[in-house]
Amino acid sequence: MAPESKYPKIAQLKTVDALRGRLAELGRSLPLDDSIQTAAEGSPLARPLDVAGFRVGNRWCIHPMEGWDARRDGSPSEHTLRRWRRFGQSGAKLIWGGEAAAVQPAGRANPNQTLATESNRAGLGQLLDELHAAHRARCGSLDGLLVGLQLTHSGRFCKPDDHGRFSPRIAYHHPLLDPKFKIAPDDDSVVMADDELERLIDDFLAAARLAHEIGFQFVDVKACHGYLLHELLSARRRPGRFGGDLEGRSRLLLSVIDRIRNELPGLFIGVRLSVFDSVPYAAHGDVGRPMEYAPLLPYDCGFGVDQRDPLQFDLDEPIELMRRLVARGVAMINVTCGSPYYVPHLQRPAIFPPSDGYQPPEDPLVGVWRHIEATRQCKAALPETPLVGTGYSYLQDYLPHAAQAAVRNGWVDFVGIGRMVIRSHDLPHDSLTAGRLCRKQICRTFSDCTTAPRHGLVSGCYPLDEHYKDLPQRERLLAIKQRPESSA
Repeated sequence: MAPESKYPKIAQLKTVDALRGRLAELGRSLPLDDSIQTAAEGSPLARPLDVAGFRVGNRWCIHPMEGWDARRDGSPSEHTLRRWRRFGQSGAKLIWGGEAAAVQPAGRANPNQTLATESNRAGLGQLLDELHAAHRARCGSLDGLLVGLQLTHSGRFCKPDDHGRFSPRIAYHHPLLDPKFKIAPDDDSVVMADDELERLIDDFLAAARLAHEIGFQFVDVKACHGYLLHELLSARRRPGRFGGDLEGRSRLLLSVIDRIRNELPGLFIGVRLSVFDSVPYAAHGDVGRPMEYAPLLPYDCGFGVDQRDPLQFDLDEPIELMRRLVARGVAMINVTCGSPYYVPHLQRPAIFPPSDGYQPPEDPLVGVWRHIEATRQCKAALPETPLVGTGYSYLQDYLPHAAQAAVRNGWVDFVGIGRMVIRSHDLPHDSLTAGRLCRKQICRTFSDCTTAPRHGLVSGCYPLDEHYKDLPQRERLLAIKQRPESSA
């Protein structure tokens, strides 16, 4: 069992002023409204926004996720369909990708990941149909609803077979990630060759064409969280066309976008981008600490980090890349950071870590602030580009208070929620129609939705959602949480 955190829980902060006070103790501040406004009261979250000529109906966004709940052939199970129905019921008008769908079987992050391949055409159509039907039932029509599919290759974190083993396909040998994930530094068989990357462009294009034909309005070319297109952005040590300077490191991402833009001009393109990273962390005792990086200074294995102090972000390159993306026709960018595999406290601030993680080395509110501040800086640099913000879930009861204020102040255009929607799917609808949340449904970031898939189980809210409480996997998950776990 994880030890009790030394940081106060959000549920213990009984008022907005108490949250402001805690942020002040941490030397941070966030814009926070005193109350939740409904659409009728003029909530900033209810205002439509044009994206590439399409008028998105409100400012709530559902992030994409991997559910570990598709069938082995990549088609949706009832668990997958239930999640997509809840996306539709949420009332959010921007569904960013919905699902992390692999563009080839070998690029799956787990053997139950959805596939964006011709063999799963019917399954992808079923997902979209379920979402549309649920949205119509709750909202009356599909007006203002923009739905995409996230396209991905998991790179270093491929785990496509039934044995639950990593089958990495890496961009380059990383001096800290290789030993962390047990990759031999001289094993070049796991490094993707240039011609393999060139062929992958065709797979992304085929997946985008499939999504377009099915009826998705946009695709997200995923470049975040340590997966392949994100890892390439830090590949200064890689020789050849896909490494070195920013032009080389972004070549695969931009080539994929160019092909989609040229061959599917009616399809919007988004990019979910980790705009900053960090040195990988590992558990020291129970608390996470950065792996030893002093011998590597200046640190050349991160994207969006200060090479002199890689625990701090530096957005110069990410902002330059974002400008290049927009110039290539990318319609919107979803701003995130880090990776759940090696900096989970950074990427997904939470007081309860997943089983392969560690106790947070900082109050998770600092992580929330870091997400929101980085997005604010990106928005200031690209004022005309629609941006989606991340990192709000840990705010729990006060998420809408921060979301409203951030949108009103022009820090971000859309506010995204991810795995919390598994449990708190009514949050966007309730905030806009009732001006209050159902406290029993609020995600408390217990991280079971991450611990479960780390052990091959369906991702779900096992503590709070009756659907997952009733699954036989719950007993296995409880047993896993009772035993000591080493950091991955």
